[in-house]
Amino acid sequence: MFFRRSKTPPGEGQEPVDPEGHDDEMPLPQRLSPRSPSEAIKPIAAPPPPERPERERSSFIGLFSGLLTFAVAAALAAMVTLTIYQRNVQEPGPLATDKVVVIPSRSGTSEIAETLAKEGVIQHTGLFEFAARFGGRPPLRAGEYLFKAHASIADTLDTLATGRQVQHAITFPEGLTSEQIVARLNDNDVLSGDIGEVPPEGSLLPDTYKFERGATRQQIVNLMKAKQREVLNQIWQRRSADVPVKTPAELVTLASIVEKETGRADERPRVAAVFANRLNRRMRLQSDPTIVYGLVGGRGTLGRGILRSEIDRATPYNTYVIEGLPPGPIANPGKAALEATANPSRTRDLYFVADGTGGHAFAETLEAHQRNVARWRAVEKSRQAPPDAVDKADPPASDTSGAAPSGTNAALLDPTSPEARSRAFDASEGTRLDPLKNKTYDLGSPKSIPVLAEPPGAKQKPKR
Repeated sequence: MFFRRSKTPPGEGQEPVDPEGHDDEMPLPQRLSPRSPSEAIKPIAAPPPPERPERERSSFIGLFSGLLTFAVAAALAAMVTLTIYQRNVQEPGPLATDKVVVIPSRSGTSEIAETLAKEGVIQHTGLFEFAARFGGRPPLRAGEYLFKAHASIADTLDTLATGRQVQHAITFPEGLTSEQIVARLNDNDVLSGDIGEVPPEGSLLPDTYKFERGATRQQIVNLMKAKQREVLNQIWQRRSADVPVKTPAELVTLASIVEKETGRADERPRVAAVFANRLNRRMRLQSDPTIVYGLVGGRGTLGRGILRSEIDRATPYNTYVIEGLPPGPIANPGKAALEATANPSRTRDLYFVADGTGGHAFAETLEAHQRNVARWRAVEKSRQAPPDAVDKADPPASDTSGAAPSGTNAALLDPTSPEARSRAFDASEGTRLDPLKNKTYDLGSPKSIPVLAEPPGAKQKPKR
């Protein structure tokens, strides 16, 4: 350990000697030269590592590395773009208040965007079109839509994609004739198309029907027919066995008379019982609305009081003249009237007259009915009704033979007298209170019948 190798390389001052005499074949080993103790304890430096041979980089690895770098950069850019897109699509729109907009049929995405921008619903048509085409939503639908105030592009697209259009409604009061219903349909400017022909009387179910813009009038008529058949079939199945009708058509006819006689729900079963009892006793129904329908048909209103001569005028519908039911309905009864007619009250009433409170007083005998009529007349006199007051005609007073006693029916009174005018039947036709002109007029509420001037020419002298 106290020796060290000579640092003198072979050939410098000394040549290595081959012990076997082969000087050129084998060099002599380096000689160890002595080292000092201090040098001997010093660590020997490690030799440097060998140099790694250089290898050429594969072209495939380079391409893959480049593509991976590009993909990462593209993903980051896409995330930033998507975030900005979502924020712009979800931000509130420029619409200040709720607004209804009609999207024409066969409109493409560009046309829809232009329509919405014109109406102030959206501001950026390009963003709307991009979201509509690539947002993953169902196709946009034409129609009439309600857009809420400050609706975002996403809200607007959802509204158009789901097709939740504005719902319109049209109401038909019970007791309208088919001709009156068709007139009301024709007056509605949201519906389209024409009605082929006036439906048969009693074939439509009065109710409130909802529809979307673009629906046709014939579709509403078809719907009313279908609902009437469905309701009538259900009611016919659970009718009372005591009802003196043989077919569903006869049930509709009797229900139409009940519908025209009273607008109070609590009275319908009892009024139906009166007519059922009279039919069972072979008494004439003597209903004033049947006189009117026999005179004017589907028009439904006479425009004045019933004249004395008209009571005895023979028409197929005049139940003062004919026996039993008329040949068909005189109006379109509602579901409540059909129910009441199919299941009338169990009474022995044969008469009813107005009682002055919007309802009627019922009686089983002619004497009791005459007392009710006297009370009604006293009420009328105490009220001192104006001469131009209008109300429905009172149902007739009748004995068991079918003959009406004189002075108990408004139709028997002089139409020029206050009593006749105060109980004139359907005297609103042609005026501003005509139910076909004033949609708020309630045909089913006797209390709501207003005061109006008698139309010109209504004061006709009865024929003697």
